[in-house]
Amino acid sequence: MTNWKSKTAGILAIIGGIVGIVAGGIYLMGALGFAQYFGTFGFFKGFGGALIATGIIALIGGIYALRQKFWVFSLIGAICAMFPVIPLGIVSIILLIWGKKEFS
Repeated sequence: MTNWKSKTAGILAIIGGIVGIVAGGIYLMGALGFAQYFGTFGFFKGFGGALIATGIIALIGGIYALRQKFWVFSLIGAICAMFPVIPLGIVSIILLIWGKKEFS
């Protein structure tokens, strides 16, 4: 099997994306929950929204990596997967760079 690098990178990016979406949702819910007691929590809202956005990009990039299409977008997704879970993103980036020839 010669395409294990891109498949593994895609799975890692998808995991990072899911973690980012879940963590962003938790930040948003926490910000909304605390807002009624302490006022607005703009930082948490912005951070939660940014995590959700990078998680969605990482998820889509991971799907493209599994399909071995659009290497550049797969790389962008792996970079976005680095924000919620740094080790997963770094390994995904390295595997995508090594497996660039696997993409059509």
